[in-house]
Amino acid sequence: MKILGYIFSFLVFPGFLFSSIMGLLVGWVDRKVTARVQWRVGPPWYQNFVDVVKLLLYKETLIPAGVSAGTFFLMPVLAASSASLVSTIMLMVNAFPKSGFIGDVIVVVYLMIMPSLALMLGGFASANAYASLGASREMKLMLSYELPFILSLVVPIMKSGFAVKFGTIISHQHASGLTIASASGVISFFVMLLCVQAKAGFIPFDMAEAETEIISGPFIEYSGKALGIFKLAKAILTFIIPIFMITLYFGGINFKGWGFITSVLEYVLILVLMILIKNTNPRVRIDQAVRFFWGPLTAFSIIAVVLAYWGF
Repeated sequence: MKILGYIFSFLVFPGFLFSSIMGLLVGWVDRKVTARVQWRVGPPWYQNFVDVVKLLLYKETLIPAGVSAGTFFLMPVLAASSASLVSTIMLMVNAFPKSGFIGDVIVVVYLMIMPSLALMLGGFASANAYASLGASREMKLMLSYELPFILSLVVPIMKSGFAVKFGTIISHQHASGLTIASASGVISFFVMLLCVQAKAGFIPFDMAEAETEIISGPFIEYSGKALGIFKLAKAILTFIIPIFMITLYFGGINFKGWGFITSVLEYVLILVLMILIKNTNPRVRIDQAVRFFWGPLTAFSIIAVVLAYWGF
C-alpha cells in the first residue's frame, strides 16, 4: 500500500498530473501578462491545454533520418520525470515538513539539472545542425549559471545551521526569521532569480532555442508526443521554481488561513518578477551570458555567502 501511495503521489497528486495542470495555468498567466505588456489580448486560459492535447493525441511523431532513436525519445521522458519528482518533493515538504529526508536539497538541485541535460542530449541525438548548435548553447549556459546558483543556495543553507533538508530550513526560518529578511538573503534571492530565469529557458537566456536564429534549436526535430512531453516538463519546472524559492527564502508555503493568501502573494511576486525580466530584456548572446554568470553574478553570490557567514 505504501508503494501505491508513492506511485499516486508521483503520477497524480502532487506529482505529474497536478503539476502539469498548474504548470499550464502558470504558462497561461505568463502568456497573458506578456500579451498585455505588448498591447495584445492574449490567449484564453485553456489554450495551453489545447496545444498540449493536440501534440499528445493528434499530431504525428516523426522520426528524423539518422537520429539516435533511443536517446532521442528517452530525453523528453527524463525531463518530465525529473521535473515531476522535483514538484512532488517540494509540495510534500511544504505541506508536511517532517516528510522530507536528509539531503533532499541536494537531490532536488540534481533533479533540476536533468531537464536541461535532457534537452542538451536530445538536441545532440537529433542529427540536425541547428539542434546541435542549440544543445551546445544549452551546455555552455548550464555550466555558467550553475556556479552562482549553487553559491546563492549556500546562503539559506548556512542560515539554517548548514542544513541540507528543506524541513529544517523551513523550521529554522519560522523560529529565527526569514532568509529574505537579511542582507545576504536579499542578494542571494536576486542572484537565484536570474539563475532560475536561465534554468527555465526564459528571455534573456533563451539562446538555446532562439526561434529567429536557430529555429527552436534542440526542439527542431521534435514533434507529436515527444514535443508535448517536453512542453509539459517545461511547464512543470516553471510552476515549481517559485515554490522552490519561497521554501528557501520565505519560510515555505503556509496552507492555513491567511498564511495561504500570503504564500500565494509571494508566489505571484516571484512569477511577476520572472515575467517582467522576460519582457523587458532582449536575448543575449551565449558569450555575454557566460560572462554575466561567471562575472558579476558569481561575485554577488560570493558576497552573499560572506555576509551570511558573518551573520548578516
